[in-house]
Amino acid sequence: MKESTVKKNYVFRGKILNVRCDDVALEDGTPCKREIVEHTGGAAMACVVDGSVVLVRQYRYAYGEETLEIPAGKLDAREDPLCAAIRELREETGLIAKNPRHLCTFYPSPGYTEEKIHVYLTTEVERGEQQLDEGEFLNVEYLPLADAVQRAKRGEIKDAKTLIALLHLQEK
Repeated sequence: MKESTVKKNYVFRGKILNVRCDDVALEDGTPCKREIVEHTGGAAMACVVDGSVVLVRQYRYAYGEETLEIPAGKLDAREDPLCAAIRELREETGLIAKNPRHLCTFYPSPGYTEEKIHVYLTTEVERGEQQLDEGEFLNVEYLPLADAVQRAKRGEIKDAKTLIALLHLQEK
């Protein structure tokens, strides 16, 4: 199955995303529209230290509530996802990843965005200084892995990248 782009039509160009309403031809040639959110993608670092998962608690404006998440951030243009995940862990927690490995790459919402999120794991860290971005406010929390999994099952952890990381960690 394949759909062909006839024309990309930009509706909005922003700092972190662009929105298009493309003209597309379906496999049988039928014309249709596809609304797409362009995003450079993200990278996240699941970090387990002494049996505890390192999470950050921060307020998420879009949801109007605080969330518990693994450290993560948006990829800069052409940035290597592993470098971004290492950077985000250091900036948000002060921890410096040693020997991280790729856990998975997933599509957060394939119906309307091309965004990909790359998730890595580290169990070895050095301690450093937290270096939050301007306007970034968060608290670092260490939860035993079993407790984090239970919170996820109870719906207390709702962030997709964190849920996916916990699913992978639970199997280890």
